[in-house]
Amino acid sequence: MRRHFTATGFVVDADRTLLHWHRRHQQWMPPGGHIEPDEDPVQAVLREVREETGIAAEVIPIASDLPFSSPGQVQPPYTILIEDSAEPGEPHQHIDLIYFCHPVNGANHDPALGDFHWLDEEALRSNQPLKLASCGVDLPLAEDVRLLAIKAIEAAREAAVPQRRGTR
Repeated sequence: MRRHFTATGFVVDADRTLLHWHRRHQQWMPPGGHIEPDEDPVQAVLREVREETGIAAEVIPIASDLPFSSPGQVQPPYTILIEDSAEPGEPHQHIDLIYFCHPVNGANHDPALGDFHWLDEEALRSNQPLKLASCGVDLPLAEDVRLLAIKAIEAAREAAVPQRRGTR
């Protein structure tokens, strides 16, 4: 079976993360998509976040760079998923590199780009369905999306702790 590399970014602002309705996949998802030729995964996830939400973001580091300048280093993903693709055409899978990100210039997404919901940790833990604005129907989150969204909020909180300590 053919496989394509993709990158997905859970965008976290404070204690909430952004999901959008993906029309083709018919589910709530974080922004993401195919890694283009000559892109590394971090470049791809940041491009996809901007294209799908209008938000400029940066990756929340989960690992420290090692102390050498060459070769270059790219932040690793939180996890990698193997997903069957629902795209039309030849059946294939996505090797999906999952990143956690946060906005760099505010969390104002572009509503013209789709149906978005900011979900806080409490809503994710209680597994509340989300209302799709176009038809008013409540639709549940896929379990992988829900659990990774919670992990993204936790990772953002943990990444902010050293910054808070340093500002006192």
